[in-house]
Amino acid sequence: MGDSLKPAEKVLLDLLESSNISVRSNDELIGKVETAIVADDKTRKENGDELLRRKPHLATIPRAELSRQMQVNLWDVLHTLGRATALSWRGAGRGLAEHWGSLKYNQALEGGVDAFLGLTDEGRQIAEQYKNLQSSELGVGFALTLAKHMLGKRFPEHSVTIVPADTALRAGWALTSRDKGHKVKYRYRPQYFAEVWRTGEPSLVIPIASKGNHGNAATSAGQLASASVHAEAVHVGEWNDTPSLLFSTELPTDGTVTVHALQAPGQGGWLVSPSGETEPNLDARPVQENVMPGIQPPPEGDVIHQPLPGCHVTPKYYTWFQETLGHTGAAGLMAFTGSSKATARYLTDRQGCKRFDGYEHAATGSVQDISLELLGDTYAGTDHVFRLNGPRVEAFSGVEASLFNLVSQGRAEEYRASVHATRHTRPRLAWDKKWGGPVSVHADGSVFAIRLLPGQRRARS
Repeated sequence: MGDSLKPAEKVLLDLLESSNISVRSNDELIGKVETAIVADDKTRKENGDELLRRKPHLATIPRAELSRQMQVNLWDVLHTLGRATALSWRGAGRGLAEHWGSLKYNQALEGGVDAFLGLTDEGRQIAEQYKNLQSSELGVGFALTLAKHMLGKRFPEHSVTIVPADTALRAGWALTSRDKGHKVKYRYRPQYFAEVWRTGEPSLVIPIASKGNHGNAATSAGQLASASVHAEAVHVGEWNDTPSLLFSTELPTDGTVTVHALQAPGQGGWLVSPSGETEPNLDARPVQENVMPGIQPPPEGDVIHQPLPGCHVTPKYYTWFQETLGHTGAAGLMAFTGSSKATARYLTDRQGCKRFDGYEHAATGSVQDISLELLGDTYAGTDHVFRLNGPRVEAFSGVEASLFNLVSQGRAEEYRASVHATRHTRPRLAWDKKWGGPVSVHADGSVFAIRLLPGQRRARS
């Protein structure tokens, strides 16, 4: 698949190469997932375990929204992964440094314009040492890249923002024993929410469950069966009517990347507040609610069922939850730039406000201290320097300076209006000759760039 010690500049050039990935979403996949569910239920019965609640109906995703062979760019995928994990607290890096973890995959995959993406020698070595972490993280990158593409096709007049589900939910629920408040006491949750939004209108919330593996199609079917449990754990509106997306990315050590994708259809998820309710205002300070845990099934005649484990966003909380999603998205964007204080202003205490407030970036020892011109625009952000096969490499993450000023000053509504108006023209992916490396710009105004440090580059032909 490739030489793990290829020159660093060649690695950076390859990051912009378009490569193909396979996407499987058909009736055969649904059948395999249903078989995996039956097998899991049988095992649970034999062990005396309670059966898990799952999405009751799964469906394929239309080819018009998600073609069965798609071209992707690894640098765009890593940008998506970095943005998604900027608020993560999974590792010792503590929040702001988490998104730099995506850089360890800059030479883990290789393909080409007429080829399919697959693991390189370097990628296989990572898989041997950090198998679960690699498949999980790259699975997130591919799943969210495809989710944004698909939802952009389905809702062309809307913008799409990805937010980490746990962070958003903590504004209303105590998810773990460490959180103060009434405990949810249920470990299953979607990993992300897609907020489909348009300025001044109610948002649509779509839970996303993402998994990854180094196995085969059978492994992915089992993962999708599990993903249906995670997606079911959050309801927005009516019982069992919240649309969801399920992904399992197959990264075989000897083969090509295949994303297995299904959806759980539903007409719910729209945060249409009852008449007379105050309109959402993202410029307001974040509000910590304490929503009672549990998902309320509908009554059957005079029988009122007990709530089932999970989180239920009912109409009473629609305005608050739309604000929470917007605040969480803004916090993630600011974390990506390395601005701790700007991140903290959009989070409640339970979401980690105090952890970010005044916290210095673990990778740089500074907070949002760099301004760069990339592809003709000025960006504010922070950097990280590391070695790539010997030479020193600089990576930069940030957001367009004018947008950074809006969000950091608490003017999130104005920021959203600006990025929504330019959602089709802003995204770019190109080599910046002056910078000396690949640059990815997303619709939200964020940028991810990488280069060999000056003095370590060879002249390009």
